[in-house]
Amino acid sequence: MTIDRKVELAAVSETSRASFLETHNAREQALRLSREIVRNSANSIRATHRAEYEKAHELLQAVSNLKSELDELLAGHPRVYYAGFVEDAVKEYAEASATLSFAEGRPLAGPEELGIGAAPYMNAMAEAAGEMRRFILDALRRDDVSRCEELLGVMDDIYSHLVSMDFPDAVTRGLRRSTDMARGVLERTRGDLTVAIRQRRLEGKLADLQRSLGESSGAPTA
Repeated sequence: MTIDRKVELAAVSETSRASFLETHNAREQALRLSREIVRNSANSIRATHRAEYEKAHELLQAVSNLKSELDELLAGHPRVYYAGFVEDAVKEYAEASATLSFAEGRPLAGPEELGIGAAPYMNAMAEAAGEMRRFILDALRRDDVSRCEELLGVMDDIYSHLVSMDFPDAVTRGLRRSTDMARGVLERTRGDLTVAIRQRRLEGKLADLQRSLGESSGAPTA
């Protein structure tokens, strides 16, 4: 039996080319959708910091729709899904969702609800701690400490759970580094808040003393 190698190789090459083309097209579409997810997630976080919660929810819904489209697209392309850029995008989605939940005092949407793996979800929690620091600093600039202790507690709880994830980075997608960053953010925020609260207390005592001295001398107080 004579084998025609040219025909044989042409056939397998054509099959491979078709497979490569399908994967390439899926990857290009996934890149586009991932960029949209990142953009809308970032805009949702910005809206949350501005207390534009309705807008933040609308943007999150848009991200959810994009995520569903992405899942459908990559159902048959697991290598593209786990190439890295998709998980980075959905991590931003989880961060935006968590930031809005913490800001509004609502229950968190878990990884199952968002359709996100544990690794990108927990890395998103670490980054959400940074967003809580921003909330606290913005509140301190407004001289409003009403929720600062609560948000610091959220940061502390996030770190406590992150540090308990004792698995290799190959499993957690670099969670150890994210945890170290969250610890630094937590420590700086605790220090900033402590100084601010002590300063407020000192200012309050000075004001009380000034008022007391003014009353005892009969001078009008400011």
